[in-house]
Amino acid sequence: MSKLKIVVLLVCCTLKGLLVISQTATITGKITGSDGGQLGAATITILKLKKGAASDSTGIFKLEQVPFGAWQIEVSHLGYKTYRTNITVDHNEIIQDVALMQATDNSLNEVVISGTMKEMSKLESPVPVEVYTSRFFKSNPVPSFFDALQNVNGVRPQLNCNVCNTGDIHINGLEGPYTMVLIDGMPIVSGLSTVYGLSGIPQSLVERIEVVKGPASTLYGSEAVGGLINIITKKPGNAPLVSADVFGTSWGEVNTDLAVKFNAGKKALSLLGVNYFNYRNKIDNNHDNFTDVTLQNRISVFNKWTFQRAENREFSLAGRYIYEDRWGGEMNWARKYRGGDEVYGESIYTNRWELFGTYQLPMKEKVLFQFSTNGHNQNSVYGAIPFMADQYIGFGQLTWFKTTGHNDLLTGITYRYTFYDDNTSATADKNDVNLNKPSHTRLPGLFVQDEITLNSQNKLLLGIRYDHSSVHGSILTPRINYKWNSVNKKNVLRLSAGNGYRVANVFTEDHAALTGARDVIFKDDLKPETSWNGNINFVKKFYIGNAFVGLDASAFYTYFTNKIIADYDTDPNKIFYDNLKGYAISQGVSLNADILFPCGLKILAGATAMDVYRKEEGKRIDQLFTEKFSGVWNIGYTFKRMGLTIDYTGNVYGPMRLPLLSETDPRREWSPWWSIQNIQLTKKLGHGFEIYGGVKNLLNWTPNKGNPFIIARANDPFDKNVDWDANGRAIATDPMGPNPFGLTFDPSYVYGPNQGIRGFVGARFNLYK
Repeated sequence: MSKLKIVVLLVCCTLKGLLVISQTATITGKITGSDGGQLGAATITILKLKKGAASDSTGIFKLEQVPFGAWQIEVSHLGYKTYRTNITVDHNEIIQDVALMQATDNSLNEVVISGTMKEMSKLESPVPVEVYTSRFFKSNPVPSFFDALQNVNGVRPQLNCNVCNTGDIHINGLEGPYTMVLIDGMPIVSGLSTVYGLSGIPQSLVERIEVVKGPASTLYGSEAVGGLINIITKKPGNAPLVSADVFGTSWGEVNTDLAVKFNAGKKALSLLGVNYFNYRNKIDNNHDNFTDVTLQNRISVFNKWTFQRAENREFSLAGRYIYEDRWGGEMNWARKYRGGDEVYGESIYTNRWELFGTYQLPMKEKVLFQFSTNGHNQNSVYGAIPFMADQYIGFGQLTWFKTTGHNDLLTGITYRYTFYDDNTSATADKNDVNLNKPSHTRLPGLFVQDEITLNSQNKLLLGIRYDHSSVHGSILTPRINYKWNSVNKKNVLRLSAGNGYRVANVFTEDHAALTGARDVIFKDDLKPETSWNGNINFVKKFYIGNAFVGLDASAFYTYFTNKIIADYDTDPNKIFYDNLKGYAISQGVSLNADILFPCGLKILAGATAMDVYRKEEGKRIDQLFTEKFSGVWNIGYTFKRMGLTIDYTGNVYGPMRLPLLSETDPRREWSPWWSIQNIQLTKKLGHGFEIYGGVKNLLNWTPNKGNPFIIARANDPFDKNVDWDANGRAIATDPMGPNPFGLTFDPSYVYGPNQGIRGFVGARFNLYK
């Protein structure tokens, strides 16, 4: 072949190659969901080409000017797993339809159990249930779920003591004793459950958290007055073989989560998780000679077993043990001062164990036996005052599920036994206060629920429960729920009304009564609290352009009778407990918004406005420690090619009334507006590894700003330099004297965390095979 022919051939081949490369095509198609519905605002990308598009409201998309060749297309949509497929582009128009079949975290099709005590899709549930997955909580890593709930709308972790930093969970303004905590649907029934029930659970073992706002006593009994928090742990079959999550902060906090899955024979699978948290750094940034944050050393072990049985019948067992040593107090406090009156400190040793499980009886009908039991030992001192308490609770429940026609019936019988003993007047004999008399409370119950499917768009839920308390006698709690959804299921309306009740056990609930600053007075025998609640919930899904928008709005109203009130106002040296002679109201509205943009930007935001007060003798009194307004947000964006995610989370709270000790107390009666904001970067490294880091409390907000002090009489915690009048009240001295405001030591003035700005860094690892 001549040189000329070779040159011509090379030129022709080059031109042909350039022509092929320069040729482009258009890829079109439709994105549908698992139910065949059209999915708008789905993102369709070819990462290698940095080219993308979004589907319109009918699910149609168009990717233009795609070069000929073999490419990988990635399709993602809120609520569905990312779909990837390889496609060859070799002619001018390619049609590629995609059906996203596997719904995940945020989909309406996710399974929930808390509302009706049986598994069903969130869309079909007649009871509104909010679901927060483990991925949600990873956007702002914290050492316990107690802290993690600060980013859930209408839910606020409330610190109850500036020194020991114990607290409870408020739902829609109602205090911790009105919140029931469950693990895998089983109640960790205890007044301390919202403190210790949410601490020490390895987050790598948690599948999701379900939150039900409003009374759920018809199904769950006492404590479920304000709502419930159900921690759903992973099924061992779905968990990674090994997982680890470790992070530390610039304040010296270290948190470690470790979990492993293993087989025990051919029919048993187990999950073992360990959580360890340590903080031993004394910090006093507000210069009151008290630790800003309590020092802690906590370890928790969690183990869950599932067993394979014939016909896939359920059988699972789980247990948890938690030990915690925490203390806060004057900066020079040491163990040798524990229980003395030289240097003030609050030291708490906690031993707690829990065991719970589910067993499906070998019957044709679905009958489940479920149980939970726990023991709680607390060895505490508050200054020179000891508090020693033991509590043991046993709970058993037998439920029968039956479907007949349009009716899904659920019937259950329950029994709960509570043993409680401490060294306070709560368990003293009425006739002889020097004689100890532990309480034994028995609470059998029976409930019936009928879920009636009227048609594909309407559902009615009826329920009633009867309990007989060995202390308070008979208690009846009915409820009714109605759900309507549009044909396309993008609009859902829920109406509910029901009754809740609570059997009181004050001392396991109110740490303010144990700080040594006030005497506790029971005016009368406490009667069970009851409440009536109405709730309207509306969910709407729609599109603005190519952006997906989900709205979830609620209005709630709760009316209390016999509400147990802790009266801090009558006497600054005492706390009076009594049933309210009038009534109490908790009412408000809330809105959650879920927005996804085609570029991958996700916004979760919520706000709650509420009014919580009591009316007694014609006088309105706003409830202490209850904000008028709260808002939360979680904004995330992922740079897919870089494997980098940025999360901006935060909350904002309006004013709340705080307990003052006297008319001359110089501290604010109402808290100011305040906000905690955080930012985090997460980088995926591949092979199950990722690293993360960021800054917490970007604004460096702490509650001492704007106040002369937070802890009253921090310079004299044992009130040694306080003068008293004939009525036992502190006497105010002259402005230059030792007690110009007439105060006593009191750490109960607390409405937010004392921990300022800090950096954090951590790493995660998950191995599935």
